[in-house]
Amino acid sequence: NKVPFTSLDSFNVAIAAPTAFTGGTVNTRGDDGGTLDPLTLFTVTGDVLVGIYGVCTTLLAGATATLSVGVAGNTAGLIALTTATDIDANEIWLDTTPSVGLDTSDALTYFIVVNGLDIIETVATADITSGQIYYIALWRPISADGNVVAA
Repeated sequence: NKVPFTSLDSFNVAIAAPTAFTGGTVNTRGDDGGTLDPLTLFTVTGDVLVGIYGVCTTLLAGATATLSVGVAGNTAGLIALTTATDIDANEIWLDTTPSVGLDTSDALTYFIVVNGLDIIETVATADITSGQIYYIALWRPISADGNVVAA
């Protein structure tokens, strides 16, 4: 029915769809150490319970580049540091071994994010020169002001 949903099984849903990786260009997404590294994916207020995963729509390229998702001070706290070229099209990325679809060995893990720490994507080691991942966050507020929105 093309009506966007805002909740799923009492979890709120937020989707961040940043532009494609073009790290060969200075200060774009994927430029290791550029102005968009780290890239804010979700703005958080208050305290929330959140589970996050990435959906790769175009395989990533970038020699020895690595990618993680977390918060300031714990940049790989939500999705562990993963070699970018291991994340291929049609794979779901929620740990160091992305997979096509999910199986019983993969499960979405939920984390408590406090004090309005924004959720960030961090490129390390080298540039990610092409590819695309968007992110889905399933979240619940813990504090009265708890909220998650795509940046």
